[in-house]
Amino acid sequence: MMTEELVIMHDRQAVTTSLQVAKVFNKNHRDVIRAIENKINSAQNCAQYQKMFVSSNYKDASGKANKMYYMNRDGFTFIAFGFTGAKADQFKLKYIDAFNQMEKQLQQQKPLSLPEQISLIAKGYESLSTDVEDIKNRMGLPGNMAHSFSKKRNAKIINVLGGKKSNAYCDKNIRAKTYRALFSSYRETFDQDRYNDLPMKDFDKAVDFVNNWYPPFELQQEIQQTNAQLAIV
Repeated sequence: MMTEELVIMHDRQAVTTSLQVAKVFNKNHRDVIRAIENKINSAQNCAQYQKMFVSSNYKDASGKANKMYYMNRDGFTFIAFGFTGAKADQFKLKYIDAFNQMEKQLQQQKPLSLPEQISLIAKGYESLSTDVEDIKNRMGLPGNMAHSFSKKRNAKIINVLGGKKSNAYCDKNIRAKTYRALFSSYRETFDQDRYNDLPMKDFDKAVDFVNNWYPPFELQQEIQQTNAQLAIV
């Protein structure tokens, strides 16, 4: 077994995991977890034990999240102390060697130069930018964009009905029917039950949709006939 599998670097520390210990020493992971938590919850030296173990989780083959622990050299020593037999001793020696190698590697690492620090910060901002973009892609329209979209939608309805002074616009039933027709097409196109639930990334597409939308043929005929009646009067 390779020593790299026994000890890893985590938060600038040489550590191993409860999963790896259970695997190498052929123990049930639940029993390793129980041994760790007994140490952590013990009244004596509780604070010291808490520094040796850090709770985390992993996903099993089914995708379910399960508890695990990271442990440093001291934590491993306490847990592995009870593992007996020639084979167990052989693995203990491998772990000790792996910890030594990893800690030596950590000690040899040079402090980051200024350009390296700047590069690291830049990567952090790049990650933040990605996170923000992901949020924008999933969240609904904020107030200002929702208001802007409503204005464009209302302007389209007014235009389709022939203006605010048109007979069709003044007819509440036809106006409501036109709003419903627009929303029905919108819901079918964007798979959203409310205008404001539209993801921000689709705002421009939705504006183009509204600008290019026209009522179905039967409704267009009704609007034209209603406005023609106004012209005759």
